Amino acid sequence: MSYIVVDIESDGPIPGDYSMICFGAVIVEENLNKTFYGKLKPISEKWLPDALAISGFNREETLEFDDPTEVMLKFEDWIKDNSKGRPVFISDNNGFDWMFICWYFHHFIGRNPFGYSSRRISDLYCGLVKDTFAQWKHLRKTEHTHNPVDDAKGNAEVLLYMKNEMELKISLK
Repeated sequence: MSYIVVDIESDGPIPGDYSMICFGAVIVEENLNKTFYGKLKPISEKWLPDALAISGFNREETLEFDDPTEVMLKFEDWIKDNSKGRPVFISDNNGFDWMFICWYFHHFIGRNPFGYSSRRISDLYCGLVKDTFAQWKHLRKTEHTHNPVDDAKGNAEVLLYMKNEMELKISLK
């Protein structure tokens, strides 16, 4: 079983009406050197300037990005090539990140290699410290830049911290 931390950037709040602009993923293991980065051409004419600005790209740049089907097929291949056993999707905000990744997988290639579920880092941390209001983002080593690979790495560092320092029982084989 491999845990894969994913972070996405979009130009709006929901897939379909709006577009996933880019995403990053990292296999959770000690060196965090297995990463994926995809930039996807918008699928809709709708976009919110404030949402898109978070990604650091402008609309004209995004129109030159890659075909979403090709990106999702490459991501699926990367998952197969780099994970052991069933891949587990985990993120900072899986309600948002999962929604886009799951929708794009099913919409563009008809399947999702992660299956039908995901995990949220915050819930794991809050459970470990027994406080539903606990904050954990200070445990990131990699700066949160809204580059989705950087953000996924920072979140993976927190998961490793919980495993190594807080004795979270998690198999990262």
